Amino acid sequence: MNNFLDFAGKTALVTGAAGAIGRNVARGLAQCGARVFITDLRQQGVDETLAELTAAGFDVAGLAADITIEAQVTAVVGAAAARFDNQIDILVNVAGVAGQNPIEDITEQEWDFVFAANCKGTFFFIKHVVPMMKARKYGKIVNYASKSGKTGSALCSHYSAAKGAIITLTQSLAFEFAKDGINVNCVCPGITDHTGVWSFMSANYIENLKQEREQVVKQFTSKIPLGRLAGIEDVVDVTVFLCSSGADYMTGQAINITGGREMH
Repeated sequence: MNNFLDFAGKTALVTGAAGAIGRNVARGLAQCGARVFITDLRQQGVDETLAELTAAGFDVAGLAADITIEAQVTAVVGAAAARFDNQIDILVNVAGVAGQNPIEDITEQEWDFVFAANCKGTFFFIKHVVPMMKARKYGKIVNYASKSGKTGSALCSHYSAAKGAIITLTQSLAFEFAKDGINVNCVCPGITDHTGVWSFMSANYIENLKQEREQVVKQFTSKIPLGRLAGIEDVVDVTVFLCSSGADYMTGQAINITGGREMH
């Protein structure tokens, strides 16, 4: 059997790489031989991730950017291209934000921010990376949606709508790029422990549901057939697979990582 997780000679760009999932996606790709360029909102977070990965001996570089500003996205893509010979083979759009409020309390600014951080940033990176992929007739794009993008979550209407948009964006681009040898898929994680999103969401659920954290975790875990929250490694492993040659015949898919809670 071929080692489909061999990324030697490949270059990856990972957004949201200062967060728990993004950092570990970058590490997972680097462990398989990829050169990796990372970005996140704050340079300090980028530098911390770079220090960790450089100390492990990986070929990495990075630059901070606000992914909702196109000029900053083009700066990141330009820097990655300059650092790695105008070659970006893999794009993983991890960056995004959560939101939780009753719809009557969601402001226009909050709605716009959730859509910008989750959708506009993904759009910008694909727009500016894909010409390099088309030139090589090869590319793997993995977008980050959510279980909430398939079955909307209460108190998360803006977040659910934005993640649903990521799923249909993924499908549209899978059709659009198929002739260019570019696979476009997305992952739909459920609640993933030890992440910033779950810390934010659980704190809000505690407040809105008037329950202790243990009760909130128990309530959500009881809905999961496998009986536990997702771990970071569960999400990272599927992401790395979708970047590999093992997923060459997969495109336009929205892969659930939910312990069986979501099955469509």
